[in-house]
Amino acid sequence: MFKKALSSSVLRHSSIVQPKNLANTHSRFFSSNQICQKTTATLFPGHGIGPEISQAVAKILDAAGADIEWETYDIGIPQPGSIELISPEALASVRKNKVGLKGPLATPIGKGYRSLNITLRQALELYANVRPAVSIPAIKTGYPHVDVVVVRENTEGEYSGLEHEVVPGVVESLKVITQKSSMRIAEYAFKYASENKRKKVTSVHKANIMKMSDGLFLECCREVAKKYPHIKYEEVIVDACCMKLVRYPQEFDVCVTPNLYGDILSDLCAGLIGGLGLTPSGNFGEHASVFEAVHGTAPDIAGQDKANPTALLLSALMMLRHLHMFDVADRIEKSVMKVLSEGKVLTGDLGGTAKCSEYTNEIIKNL
Repeated sequence: MFKKALSSSVLRHSSIVQPKNLANTHSRFFSSNQICQKTTATLFPGHGIGPEISQAVAKILDAAGADIEWETYDIGIPQPGSIELISPEALASVRKNKVGLKGPLATPIGKGYRSLNITLRQALELYANVRPAVSIPAIKTGYPHVDVVVVRENTEGEYSGLEHEVVPGVVESLKVITQKSSMRIAEYAFKYASENKRKKVTSVHKANIMKMSDGLFLECCREVAKKYPHIKYEEVIVDACCMKLVRYPQEFDVCVTPNLYGDILSDLCAGLIGGLGLTPSGNFGEHASVFEAVHGTAPDIAGQDKANPTALLLSALMMLRHLHMFDVADRIEKSVMKVLSEGKVLTGDLGGTAKCSEYTNEIIKNL
């Protein structure tokens, strides 16, 4: 299925390892006039609707002239007792190419299932998750002036994976906050704000209750803030932040958060602009970056040509700009905004009746 949509240069692999018990933005975020260069990128189509939207995005990028050679890896769906669902070869591909695009991955709820997203982020040390939420004029919501970027620490906190049952009926979960990771994400947030002409960084915390862990996070943010006197710095308790985002989202600019709070707040911000189907995301590390759609796998519509590829496409635009393919990214973005504005060919979740393939072709037609 992918060979048609991608190109003859696509390399397809399988990173599925059997269970032990059996025989992969908007122009205001990245802007420049540098020339597009050929590159190789790793593609994880994902689960559910992932292959369909990945195919759609690859088709649009190819039509727009993005000179990308894809190395495509399938990732297995977790089963009880499964190990290494993301193969060493898949991880090596991202490390080699330094960039990847990822569709949604499924992680069943319950014991014995490790999140594939967390596994990928930790294995590649993708410590910064960047989630822009910007109002799209064509998408009518009660919040027409949202322009918030959530910068989330991506490797520790409550998502460290340290849980155990102390005695039957009592479960202990450990939250890990380190000075190293907190300083690193604070530096990233302030540098991002400075380079993108942002005016304010808000540190989101719960240090009034978790005085040592979130207290350490705050100390690190305050220390880094001293080096950026031209950027306003403020601190907001996470529950108050949720309330203020819903009431006065225009008061926020860049929010830097520990892992769990960023996960929650970024979805909240997505809701303000129309949902996860319109929200891009990028994960950044010292040696690699992976861009992704953060919505679910939607198994109920998988394989029916009904999926909306916009979130993955906007994430791909973040990737293109990260690769300095600015002209191609700008052309695609203008086409997407035109198609959304005209409202004639939209998928069901956007209020239309078009198929994913029809929506994709309409974007290509308007390039």
